[in-house]
Amino acid sequence: MFVKICGITNESDGLMAVAMGADAIGFIFAPSDRQIAPPLARDIVRRLPPEILTVGVFRDEAPQRVVELVNQVGLRAAQLHGHESPGEVKWVRQRVPYVIKALAADDRMVDRADEYVADALLLDSSSPGSGEVFDWSLADRVPREAHIILAGGLDPSNVAEAIERVSPWGVDVASGVESSPGHKDVLLTRRFCNAAKAFEDDHEVPLEELPVAELRSLDPGDYPDAPGLYDWDLDPEAVPSSGGDELADDLAYE
Repeated sequence: MFVKICGITNESDGLMAVAMGADAIGFIFAPSDRQIAPPLARDIVRRLPPEILTVGVFRDEAPQRVVELVNQVGLRAAQLHGHESPGEVKWVRQRVPYVIKALAADDRMVDRADEYVADALLLDSSSPGSGEVFDWSLADRVPREAHIILAGGLDPSNVAEAIERVSPWGVDVASGVESSPGHKDVLLTRRFCNAAKAFEDDHEVPLEELPVAELRSLDPGDYPDAPGLYDWDLDPEAVPSSGGDELADDLAYE
């Protein structure tokens, strides 16, 4: 199960999300409580392992500006979260390695999602970032060949049920693993990733057939200047803590 942690605003949260099992990290450049400046996002991206899919989230931004920021920050993907036309999405896809088109689950274009030349379709609630859960049955409208990334109100308590109901290719979370807007919580992030990764799908698509496989199978040796993998265990002194609290205190419930 592909897991994307979105709305990263600082380096410690980005590194923590990777350590907890995230496959992708999202940076929001659209107006939001989680909006991040491109120079800061660039600094964080440089600290992430090369196999992590780094995603810039845009809303109704000019396609040329999307491509410019993706290249400027050093991202590997763009998520288009506005009213972009299929033609605009195609234009960006021709210039960016990986594109995610986001749609509200009740959007009329969901039935015609195959018109977007995108690598994945992200289904969200009608109020992105609100933490609202939408009617998951609306996902049945998506063309079967599309790779669905499910978003909208997911958190550690409901992500397993959501995966069982929708059978998405991936899941996306922002507010569901936060202690406050823009600040990720270590325990919530860990629980979310564990719950999503633990789900077993009897009809799982082989990794080699997924379009993201090429991105995730890059040889780290091709990137001599990139930092190594973050293979921290849950030692209180090894994992960065979000929000200043010691991880030992956070893990006291165990």
